[in-house]
Amino acid sequence: MLTLPYIREHRDEVLRLLKIRNFDATTFIDHLIEADNTRRDLQVKTNDLQAEMNKLSKEIGSLFKQGAHEQANEAKNRTAEIKATIKALSSQMQEASDRVNTLLVQIPNVPNELVPPGRSEEDNQMIREGGKKPRLDDKAMPHWDLAKKYDIIDFDLGVKLTGAGFPVYKGAGARLQRALISWFLEQNIAAGYTEILPPLMVNADSGFGTGQLPDKEGQMYHVQSDDFYLIPTAEVPVTNIYRDVILDAAMLPVKNTAYTPCFRREAGSYGKDVRGLNRVHQFDKVEIVQIQTPENSYAALDEMVDHVESLIRQLELPYRIVRLCGGDLGFTSALTYDFEVYAAAQDKWLEVSSVSNFESYQANRLKLRYKKEGEKKPVLAHTLNGSALALPRIVAALLENNQAENGIRVPGVLQQLMGTDLIR
Repeated sequence: MLTLPYIREHRDEVLRLLKIRNFDATTFIDHLIEADNTRRDLQVKTNDLQAEMNKLSKEIGSLFKQGAHEQANEAKNRTAEIKATIKALSSQMQEASDRVNTLLVQIPNVPNELVPPGRSEEDNQMIREGGKKPRLDDKAMPHWDLAKKYDIIDFDLGVKLTGAGFPVYKGAGARLQRALISWFLEQNIAAGYTEILPPLMVNADSGFGTGQLPDKEGQMYHVQSDDFYLIPTAEVPVTNIYRDVILDAAMLPVKNTAYTPCFRREAGSYGKDVRGLNRVHQFDKVEIVQIQTPENSYAALDEMVDHVESLIRQLELPYRIVRLCGGDLGFTSALTYDFEVYAAAQDKWLEVSSVSNFESYQANRLKLRYKKEGEKKPVLAHTLNGSALALPRIVAALLENNQAENGIRVPGVLQQLMGTDLIR
């Protein structure tokens, strides 16, 4: 979340930038500053009363020694009154603090100046395209039909075992999943990322730390008896490793990668194109996460974008990179680039990665700071993350774009891991 001092010092700038998101924060910020002013006034009153009580406490013993019992008892009575007043003020101060926090978590991150205005994905800004769209004949099949033809993904069996959106990968389909996961991880490790294998469930504090709670609870599977949440992305546990941590500046950047299954309820997505692998509730994804200094975070974002682009290029997929507009920007992000690949049989562009800089927004929730050499006070770090890559739509595009009469061609970089150059 945004810091209160920053909002107070840059109120007009915050309001201007949040309008790029189509978010009018005027009422929020006015009420926020009002609540903070109330909290500050109550704190001043409490401090004054505490000082008076401390002074009286010292005087009481001296008055008793001097035989001034009446004055001593008056001082004791006044002390009791002050204690009661401080207790009442403390309750009011807690209410004001709770009000401040409630308002703060409802204000999204301030977008970077590069974020274009707009209300939906149609307003996203094209950055660049790459690769060449394949030419398929009239008999070309979408990936859900190819999956059935070659018996590599069973959507009906997933419905039987769990429900819609839980596909079962079989044979070459399972091997393709495993090959992609292994290859993504090895490419990320070669780029300087350390592999992490995190838990698949997190507590509410972790969900709050990266911004999934309270903003996206409807998208997460909740294990109510334990108050755990199934992770929607490895970003959540991997970034939360550093919750309540002060890093030495020499440790930065921190670069981690993780493979995990991911779980998303996709509430409100019904009615959209949900066929096959286009939208599922459980899917595999390899994530990259960085913790950076503020001065280096945007260079790191560019580096991450280039890295994800290199993965898609090596898979020989047509792709495009878009910069999200204000209306399409995630709640916690300051700047996001989406990657889309072209699935030829569907004639659709499918999102396969988002690469984002959250600046200090997550770090403030996480209390993730770092300390520079020679300085006593730690400062908030910047956090970044990206998909490298999410598998379902990558698999959909690979199957559709590489289909031929004799099978489905396996991209060159995966052939050794797959043990074949063709899915038959």
